[in-house]
Amino acid sequence: MDGNGRWATARGLPRTAGHRAGADAVRRVIEAAPHLGVGTLTLFAFSSDNWKRPKREVWALMRLLHGYLRAETKRCVAHGVRVGFIGRRDRLPPPLRAEVEAAEKATIGGDALHLRIAVDYSARDSILRAAELVRGDEEVTRENFARLLGEACHEIVPAPDVDLLIRTGGERRLSDFLLWECAYAEMLFVAVMWPDFDKSDLERAVEDFYNRERRFGCVPEKAKMAGNVQSVSKLGTS
Repeated sequence: MDGNGRWATARGLPRTAGHRAGADAVRRVIEAAPHLGVGTLTLFAFSSDNWKRPKREVWALMRLLHGYLRAETKRCVAHGVRVGFIGRRDRLPPPLRAEVEAAEKATIGGDALHLRIAVDYSARDSILRAAELVRGDEEVTRENFARLLGEACHEIVPAPDVDLLIRTGGERRLSDFLLWECAYAEMLFVAVMWPDFDKSDLERAVEDFYNRERRFGCVPEKAKMAGNVQSVSKLGTS
């Protein structure tokens, strides 16, 4: 999530320390989200382009995610959090891939929050894979393509379109994240680094969202009937 490395560097710490601090922020946000009316939370943990980073940092991130799942899956079950992963799985280390599948299976009954974790994820690659799944005699509608996109991302439970996208760390770009699903997302770019992001930051983001007028291409009166909060997505690793 965005700002971990820069947070650590500013404190004279190795970048891996920032990623560990970022894991604490994940826990805070997951605990706060259901109480703020968030039904689906998507966290961008590792992009397909992140494989280009130094090998030591990449494998530290893989070990961190593996350890996090082992430590937090029981907590997710206890709090009704359903965990799902989107992105490629074939390039993940086998122990992490097994832990991913175990977390999904253990939390399948969760109904308080749908937590989606994007790992080895690229929106453009997912769209290309979904296009390859289109059958010759199948009508290509937005709904059908969204379903195929879920299949391309190994999604067990399809998620709704993104309502609010939050990017921490001061960057102002999408970085290949949920490009199809963010067609009408409200976007919020904040300077706070991800390790410092807490419940109050999420509260302010949700409040900001509710104060916006969403039109979906309609006139304002009809748009009010169309929009409600369904999902909140946090973008980026840095």
